[in-house]
Amino acid sequence: MSDIVIRVESLAKQYRLGDIGTGSISHDINRWWYKVRGKEDPYLKIGEENDRTRKADSEYVWALQEMSFEVKKGEVLGLIGRNGAGKSTLLKILSKVTQPTRGNVKIKGRIASLLEVGTGFHPELSGRENVFLNGAILGMTRAEVKAKFDEIVDFAGIERYIDTPVKRYSSGMYVRLAFAVAAHLEPDILIVDEVLAVGDVEFQRKCLGKMKDVSDKQGRTVLFVSHNLGAIRTLCTKGLLLKNGKLDFAGTINEVVDNYLKKEYAEATGFYRNLQPRPDSDILEIRVLNKNNEPAENFAFDEEIKLSFLLRIAEKHMDAVLGFRVKDQLERNVFTSQIAIDKLANQPGEFVFSCVIPSSILVPNKYELMVGFHKVNVELIQYLESPVRFTIEETGTDFFQYSGNDYGCVFVDCKWE
Repeated sequence: MSDIVIRVESLAKQYRLGDIGTGSISHDINRWWYKVRGKEDPYLKIGEENDRTRKADSEYVWALQEMSFEVKKGEVLGLIGRNGAGKSTLLKILSKVTQPTRGNVKIKGRIASLLEVGTGFHPELSGRENVFLNGAILGMTRAEVKAKFDEIVDFAGIERYIDTPVKRYSSGMYVRLAFAVAAHLEPDILIVDEVLAVGDVEFQRKCLGKMKDVSDKQGRTVLFVSHNLGAIRTLCTKGLLLKNGKLDFAGTINEVVDNYLKKEYAEATGFYRNLQPRPDSDILEIRVLNKNNEPAENFAFDEEIKLSFLLRIAEKHMDAVLGFRVKDQLERNVFTSQIAIDKLANQPGEFVFSCVIPSSILVPNKYELMVGFHKVNVELIQYLESPVRFTIEETGTDFFQYSGNDYGCVFVDCKWE
């Protein structure tokens, strides 16, 4: 039991919608009246599940409910779930930024948290001063911080601005220094939220490498939240799947990711219809079609995929562009394609634009579209995130010999000689 560094027991967090603070005077008096009579807080009996897609019927909501789990020393735990699932709330409680409504959290060791851009930084102080301030907060002496200082600045890559007040930093510079401080000042537990998405690709790669070193080589514990499932799968050993404030599934990281994807794609559809179109230009329908021009969601590796877009186009948008980006289930961008509207339409009206994704290109996987209808660098007419999804399945084609491994997103039959 001594190797358990985080134990969470029946954790719950309740918020009052539309309110700043703990509640109103009448609610506080009511709570006090129940307490002096030895009765349970009446507002803990009410409240709704944290489902952001439904209209609220109660003024209270449970951001977290009855959550229990343990984390061992040296584990890298990935937290997965949709926006609003409760991931950030959980990390804030573990970081002691906010208090739970009920339940217990037991933590062994000191924590360094990177929850938001600029977390723990004083805007008026320079980068150098903030490094020493953060070290003091973590319980380190000035000599200990000084021994790590050059390494921190080198990792962050902002040496020129280290004596500049951090209020003048860009969000990317904030994140660079904040992560460097959190990772290098030897915390027992490192907590990193989605904030790394602010950094550039090269720095994100450095951060993932550093977190892996912190765990593998230094035996420290890491809690990591990201919507990049590829990064989660690469870095983490175990995972928690959160849904509407509840712990939906726990297990190895592969089990958790597979469970999440299975549920996410259970509602997959190859058809989208706009129920509230704009009066002038808009995307009215999107269809994913098979070789028989029938709506479909599942395709063989050696089967073409036809995409059909029904657009309403106004005169002022004749020079617009229609484009889409294909992403796989690990949130990796696979490819982008677009067409200038006036190349296929010469007057306003409703038109069907279609294109074909060639066969034997997309490897067996689950995919979704990001669709944009816009005037380049001028006006966004419509943007749809994941309006349609489809799956490429292995059906005994030549690709079968490669299955079971991650060979990327596309299989290209290059010309060899």
